[in-house]
Amino acid sequence: MPTPKKGARLGGSPHNQKKILSNLAAALFEHGSIKTTDAKAKVLRPFAEKLITRAKSGTLHDRRQVAKHLPQKDIVAHLFNDLAPHFENRDGGYTRSIKLENRAGDNAPMTQISLVLEETVSAEATRATRAAVSKRKQEEEAAEDSEPAEAEASESESEAEASESEDK
Repeated sequence: MPTPKKGARLGGSPHNQKKILSNLAAALFEHGSIKTTDAKAKVLRPFAEKLITRAKSGTLHDRRQVAKHLPQKDIVAHLFNDLAPHFENRDGGYTRSIKLENRAGDNAPMTQISLVLEETVSAEATRATRAAVSKRKQEEEAAEDSEPAEAEASESESEAEASESEDK
């Protein structure tokens, strides 16, 4: 017998909870951030991060596994084609939860959950070091290219001087 989920289910039944999570994740991927209750945000975060991790690898099997959870084909395509490259340098932590004021009608605690699309500090640092290394290599290549030209110029000058001294 499977171990039951601890705590109350969202929406009452397991099937309804899966549909709620699917729709919340689709809205999150489509809009970038959504406002929802704390309980839904806490359940949505690991669900969405697992889908993003699958999207990063980009295989056909992973695409089908994500499509099993997100029935909207355009959202799945957006996740794999547009969002996954943003998370390529990030190892987890794809979402951010920010506590908001309680909802006016029923005083439910609210949270804004959003995708973290900014580059990580380490990714920016590696990009900066790669740029510096490539700039140094270009400078060295330019210096090497100018040295043979200078050497050729000095050789031609010495040959010209030698021919002048022979003429005299």
